[in-house]
Formats: sequence, C-alpha cells, structure tokens
Amino acid sequence: MAAKTLKDIAAKLANLDIAILTTHTSKGQVSSLPISNNGKVEYDGNSYYFTHEGSRTVQDILENPHVHLNFEGPRRLYISIVGTAHLIRQKAAMRKHWVPDLEAWFKNGIDTPGVVLVHVQANCIKYCEGEEEGELQIQYSENAVAHNNSCVATG
Repeated sequence: MAAKTLKDIAAKLANLDIAILTTHTSKGQVSSLPISNNGKVEYDGNSYYFTHEGSRTVQDILENPHVHLNFEGPRRLYISIVGTAHLIRQKAAMRKHWVPDLEAWFKNGIDTPGVVLVHVQANCIKYCEGEEEGELQIQYSENAVAHNNSCVATG
C-alpha cells in the first residue's frame, strides 16, 4: 500500500476529538494532558489549542518548545506528531481559531484573562493503522508544506 500523504493524515485527524499533548518539564520529566482537537479544521501540519497562562503546559513550552501529540482512533489507528510549540497571545490570531465550545473553559472567550493559544507546528508524523504504518517528515517553505518519508528525532 502507498505511503500516506499529509492530506490522508488530515482526513484521519478530522474524525478524532482528543489528543494527548506531551511536554518536557524543567526537571527532565514529561507531562501529558488531554486536549480537544478541532476536527472542523483541515489539518495542514499545524495544530492550535487554548490553555491558561499559568498552566504547566505554558511553563514547559517556554523552557522547551519540543512537544508530542498522540491520537488514537478506531480500527487500531494511532497518529503521533512530534513538533515545535509556539505561544500566541495576540487576540486577532486567537479569534481565527476560536470555537464557541471553548467557552466551557474560557468564560469570556478570548477576553478571558490569561488565555493563551498554543500553536504546534509538526516536524514529523508517524502513523499506524492495523498492519499499515509509516511516517512523514514535514518541511515548511514560505509558500507550501512539503513532506518526505523519513523522520529525524529532535530534542
């Protein structure tokens, strides 16, 4: 079977609601938490999640921006994304990624004090679905996202 493309991976992610975001702590440990994946957005190698300024996630990203996203789906589907996280505090950028369901956690929307948008830019995507597995290394250029089939660990 042919290797999956970023578009194939995006189609799979659209059906998965929860990801596990893993960060590196200042003491060399890892910290993981569930986050909601907005399947209404077509995945292009970039993921966006909201959190609070005082969270462990924000502190960890400030110290080490290398993160990991894990997804699990039906029929033994697993997607692992290694990427670089960026913290966004500009309301105009937050507005582009806001959905009303987030008001359960952020009562005043993007005006909630301390709200932060976490942007994860994928470097490497590994997938396994049943007996099929593979990986994509994501390379960003000014006008496009390209990929090949060899992931390199970063740390």
